[in-house]
Amino acid sequence: MTATAQENAIYITDKAKAKVEALMAESGVSTADHFVRVGVAGGGCSGLSYKLDFDSELQPMDQEFNDKGIRIVCDLKSFLYLVNTELDFSDGLNGKGFHFINPNASRTCGCGESFAV
Repeated sequence: MTATAQENAIYITDKAKAKVEALMAESGVSTADHFVRVGVAGGGCSGLSYKLDFDSELQPMDQEFNDKGIRIVCDLKSFLYLVNTELDFSDGLNGKGFHFINPNASRTCGCGESFAV
């Protein structure tokens, strides 16, 4: 996170930003019309699992953030679990894909797709 970043938000790393832009371009959607929707759902081996998708429609009570020019939207209930989380992307040997760096998680599963608070 940068020193000028707002507090109590959801952030994105440079690698994740580049991958989001590439995926949006491949899908034929624009960053002007669409955003990254992140959320939390019950399930997974640690109790809660992360959700990530592209969306174009805001819902009532959505929380909207902008980091590095990428709009990130989260429903209010999920935001309570994701406050100050950073979305990252890895293409290394230990697994390829998006990862949530969540300071609120007390434990995570081995695959990093679920967590507990």
